[in-house]
Amino acid sequence: MSAIRRLYRGETRIDFIGSRKRWYLASLVMIVICVLSISIRGFNIGIDFKGGTQFQVRAANTSLTTTQVEQAMNSTGHQAEGAAQEVGSGATRQIVVKTHELNLGQQTEVQNKLSSQLHLKSDAISVDSVSSSWGSEITRKAVYGLLIFLVAVFLYIAVRFEVKMAIAALGALLHDLIIAAGIYSIVGFELTPSTIVGLLTILGFSLYDTVVVFDKVSENTRDLLATARMTYGEAANLAVNQTLMRSINTSLISLLPVAGLLFVGAGMLGVGTIKDLALILFVGLAVGAYSSLFLATPVVVDLKEREPRYRALSRRVQAKRSSQRLSGEPVLAGAAAGAPAAPPASTPPRPGARPASRGRRRP
Repeated sequence: MSAIRRLYRGETRIDFIGSRKRWYLASLVMIVICVLSISIRGFNIGIDFKGGTQFQVRAANTSLTTTQVEQAMNSTGHQAEGAAQEVGSGATRQIVVKTHELNLGQQTEVQNKLSSQLHLKSDAISVDSVSSSWGSEITRKAVYGLLIFLVAVFLYIAVRFEVKMAIAALGALLHDLIIAAGIYSIVGFELTPSTIVGLLTILGFSLYDTVVVFDKVSENTRDLLATARMTYGEAANLAVNQTLMRSINTSLISLLPVAGLLFVGAGMLGVGTIKDLALILFVGLAVGAYSSLFLATPVVVDLKEREPRYRALSRRVQAKRSSQRLSGEPVLAGAAAGAPAAPPASTPPRPGARPASRGRRRP
């Protein structure tokens, strides 16, 4: 219980900055895995981006399988692109199969052949077609929107705080982007416009969490060079500990409803229309919380402690603490984790010395 109370009061002593190399290594491993998956597996790109024709077969109360629908599509003379997917359950169960872009005549022909092959009425199969030119336009706008967002983030943090914090925040956002995209590639969910919307949403959440920590770092380091009580890394580590509970609360409150969408709505109930958005939100929120605490602030510390003034500050702090140890004064060690300085030890009385009078001396 005492640990929980310290966590709520911001008095934890976790050494985020001192162990930053292990966080860098963990992030590097995740990035390598995600980049390999993107390079080898690629993405399951929806027709909204690449163009094509999609047939939705209403399979409620039938024994149709995705394999049967794929085979029926291939028998029409138009090859199915990717595996057919089953969405929904019970009365809303559907099987979706995609092929290359077809004109209106070809769509009608394929629709009739599918209904004949699958022994369904023609109105049980709906068609959705997107031209390749419209899909490329959507892709271009999505890329432009992402680039504009990243530039706006960099400029805001550079003006609000400083350029080094903007570099660290942008690095954390790119880290979140790569890992979220990599997990999307690994899982194989379809990349749709809702995925891009979710991606921009979680990048905004990650930015909010990072700005909260950076604000506390700026507050703790405002008069640091004048006082020389702690190094820049220790002050930044203190800031992360002080905002830790707020980050945990914000992340949990955001993750719980998204987890309900992903695991209950898409997983148990089979509502396939929300799984693309739910997955990107869940992964992005979790990775964004991680990067705000374990990546953004340590990168700022590495950049700031390369400055001559902060290197000189570290030497002054170490020299001051060495002199305090030699003189027997309390050393301000542990300030990085928010630990208060130890009180001076009481000196025992000399043998034979009279105790000091606490009362008022008589005249």
